[in-house]
Amino acid sequence: MALFHFAQPKRRHSAAIERGSRENLRRTQVGRHLVTTKDEVLDRTRGRQLSRLPELATSISQFDLQEEIRLLRNEESWQRETGRSSKTLVKQQDFRIVLVLMKAGTRLSEHRANARISFHVVLGRIRVHLRSDRKMVELPAAGLLALDSSIPYDVESPEESAFLLTISWPKDYVTWAEDDVV
Repeated sequence: MALFHFAQPKRRHSAAIERGSRENLRRTQVGRHLVTTKDEVLDRTRGRQLSRLPELATSISQFDLQEEIRLLRNEESWQRETGRSSKTLVKQQDFRIVLVLMKAGTRLSEHRANARISFHVVLGRIRVHLRSDRKMVELPAAGLLALDSSIPYDVESPEESAFLLTISWPKDYVTWAEDDVV
């Protein structure tokens, strides 16, 4: 889903680096965010490094979604004709959480993920059009919809809406030992 991009409020990595080598950093608090080192990401993913935004692969993440939505409204992407803005909140090799903010009357055209996904509406309401079933599911605030892998969908926003898109890839992408899976 190349449509989503990272729109982080100006996180100052240099403050976390404290003039040290980026390769040997320790996890540091920067404002309300934890910055994760490249070494920590490598350790947790057993040598398979996340190539982009490794700081999003922290062990524990907490967010104020109202504040994140407020920040998204200030992003350049919110001003574009597409009428939406998004931010990756969590990024692991097998798991993502993306906050998507959409203006009233906008649409996210057909997408399909080779992963299980869920939509959790935080603000407003959305309509998820399931192409394969020719079915539409309307989700109000606090509504949740889960889809199995490879189901094509569109998302329509009849009013300003925000939702969490969670993506969980198949077992091939899992970074822990099979014996650890319950």
